[in-house]
Amino acid sequence: MSKKLVALIPGDGIGPEVVAQAKRVLVHYRDVRGLPLDLWDLDLGADRYLRDGTTFPKEVSERIENEASAVLLGALGDPRVPNLEHARDILFGLRFGLDLYANIRPMKALDDRLVPLKNRSAKDVNVTVFRENTEGIYVGMGGQFKRGTPDEIAINEDVNTRKGVERLIRAGFEFAKKNGKKTVHMADKSNAMKHAHELWYRCFFEVAKEYPGIEAKHVYVDALCLYLIQDPSPFEVVVTCNLFGDIVTDLGAALQGGLGMAASANVHASDPSRVAMFEPVHGSAPPLAGKDLANPLASVLTVGMLLTHLGYPDEEAKLEGIVTKAIVEKKCTRDVGGELGTRAVGDFVMAQLQG
Repeated sequence: MSKKLVALIPGDGIGPEVVAQAKRVLVHYRDVRGLPLDLWDLDLGADRYLRDGTTFPKEVSERIENEASAVLLGALGDPRVPNLEHARDILFGLRFGLDLYANIRPMKALDDRLVPLKNRSAKDVNVTVFRENTEGIYVGMGGQFKRGTPDEIAINEDVNTRKGVERLIRAGFEFAKKNGKKTVHMADKSNAMKHAHELWYRCFFEVAKEYPGIEAKHVYVDALCLYLIQDPSPFEVVVTCNLFGDIVTDLGAALQGGLGMAASANVHASDPSRVAMFEPVHGSAPPLAGKDLANPLASVLTVGMLLTHLGYPDEEAKLEGIVTKAIVEKKCTRDVGGELGTRAVGDFVMAQLQG
């Protein structure tokens, strides 16, 4: 059985701390459970950039594309690098370079006390968002004219292609079909962004015809934000553009206990055999770095998504169960009601895996 290469990029801030706990889980599956994993530690991030100017070397990118099955990324962002050049090169090099067009963000509450909404419980929060990951306003097209003067002009272009929109929408419907979901919502601003988002609206209902057993529903993104904090229970799968997906999923993270509980996958959904990138999405949180305060549970849940990608979905369910137990028994960090530090939470997770 050939080994599956998993590249580990700890990144910046709390990234190395949470990836260290995630790596313990992967080492367990490799050494104890016998899964054919080959772990590749990469020294990439702000420290490396400040040391020798390295961001995302071509040889690393090529090996990831040609040999790796998955990448686990901690977090990127460091105030010592004001322009975040290293972060853009690494993150966009992975997302755009590998054409990982579907950012999949589960917004799932694992315990009632994590849900901040009145008269709502964990059963009401189980939404999976498919965010377009390679187009939209994040492509960096545009510029500044007469910068620093009273006449300065700043422009960013919102780029949407039929191919990009359609394949992301189809990925959402395929997920719904595979997982027995009854509805897919599409969020846009086609009432205000008449050209770019009319494409989303039209394409959504055209693709929906291929899935007659799934109800297709349209919602403006501002209304979606309102509805999610009133009652998230009607939402099962949401497909949306790059910018709106970024915003909605952080709002959704508040419904599941905060960003310390938010996992994600970045995949080329139409070809699961291709390398995918997985990251807890809490960011690098520099003020918390080195203090043993960061919540590692998002990284554990992210490892679960990674293992499903590698063909081990039962292990994702097992890890979700362990994380749920950590929350219920308060064997967790302070942000989700416990008193443990990062390493101690990792110890609890490992004890459950080994028990």
